Amino acid sequence: MGTHRFTVRVDAPPESVFDLWINLDRAHEWIGGLKGFTDVTGPVDQVGTRYTARFGPMSSPTEVLEVERPRVFRTRFGNRLLAGESSATFEPEGDGTLLTQEFTTKGVIPAVAAWIFSIGSYRGSFRGELNKFASIAGREKR
Repeated sequence: MGTHRFTVRVDAPPESVFDLWINLDRAHEWIGGLKGFTDVTGPVDQVGTRYTARFGPMSSPTEVLEVERPRVFRTRFGNRLLAGESSATFEPEGDGTLLTQEFTTKGVIPAVAAWIFSIGSYRGSFRGELNKFASIAGREKR
């Protein structure tokens, strides 16, 4: 099991940051390799909703575990390569938001894969995707 935590300041209020974070139609803009989502069972901001993230031939079934708008969004995700839980917290900070994303993996192969994705800030790394998201959200602040 491995845990990776990343924090970024977003120049936008928590409500708009949260809304963009859960927008499945836009997630491909910051998540490297994401081709889209299928099998969405309900509103993404509802506990129990399930969906599948598609990365070319790989897929990652996901379930929403916790939602506290606009403060917390937590999911369980997984396939053989990368599995575990992800949480995002959105804290007001001045006129912006402190966004913290935490990944907790389960299993040896997912722990190694998460470690690789956690190193550096290259496009496709956890930090790179979070930085890209912050840039987009900051440009679109309400």
